[in-house]
Amino acid sequence: MRIGEVGLLTNDVVKLSNFYKLLLETENGSNDTVHQTILAEETMLTIYNDGSVKNNKNQNMCLAFTVNDIDAEYEKLVNLGVEIIEEPKLRPWGTKNMSFYDPDKNIIYFRSFNK
Repeated sequence: MRIGEVGLLTNDVVKLSNFYKLLLETENGSNDTVHQTILAEETMLTIYNDGSVKNNKNQNMCLAFTVNDIDAEYEKLVNLGVEIIEEPKLRPWGTKNMSFYDPDKNIIYFRSFNK
């Protein structure tokens, strides 16, 4: 068994989808205001407005992405005006991690493995 998809519920599908399209450097050809699916390699990210009001205090979940060059990704995020939580930092277990918020205040982690 494997996870087939990660879904983010939001009040603003277009805004959050556009952020992830920039972040993942991909395009889905959609500007749908209710539901968008973004494919990045083998993982599907779905952004959906189910009609309920979200408070954007997503404190019980995070998304983590493995990247090749965390320092380059950090510079890209800074240039996009993304709110950084923690700058890239080498961890005792051998990865270099950083964290930031998406437009809905979901916590996102980037990590890279030392080679």
